[in-house]
Amino acid sequence: MELDRIERLLEKYFEAQTTKAEEQVLRDYFTGDSVAEHLEQYSAMFSFFSSAKQERFTKQVPLKTSKAYYRWISVAAVAVLVFGIYFGNQYQERREAEYAYLQTKKALGLLAQNLDRGTKKVAYLHEFEETKQKIYKNN
Repeated sequence: MELDRIERLLEKYFEAQTTKAEEQVLRDYFTGDSVAEHLEQYSAMFSFFSSAKQERFTKQVPLKTSKAYYRWISVAAVAVLVFGIYFGNQYQERREAEYAYLQTKKALGLLAQNLDRGTKKVAYLHEFEETKQKIYKNN
């Protein structure tokens, strides 16, 4: 009868439906000397639970959290963001300046080409002026 009761309590225990008093009955049975042969596998578990219940944590737990660590991370993130924006703007300005330089160089090249053609035309005018002067001197 006792063994049948222990088996029922064990089933209830594994289904998490036992009371504290029933768990104490199981602990007493499995830590004792008269454990049935087919239930001996559970005695190690209950003896472990009994010894684990006696263990205590003796190390001091620090109550102060390290919020300063998170502050420094956020400060560093903001600094990286500011430097990125600053140097990104410098890079963008440099690219815009290079583009403006290339456009100005192209415009000045066109101006020089047209000026060269104009200079050639002025040379013809100079010859015309010399010829005109020779004609007026001879008359």
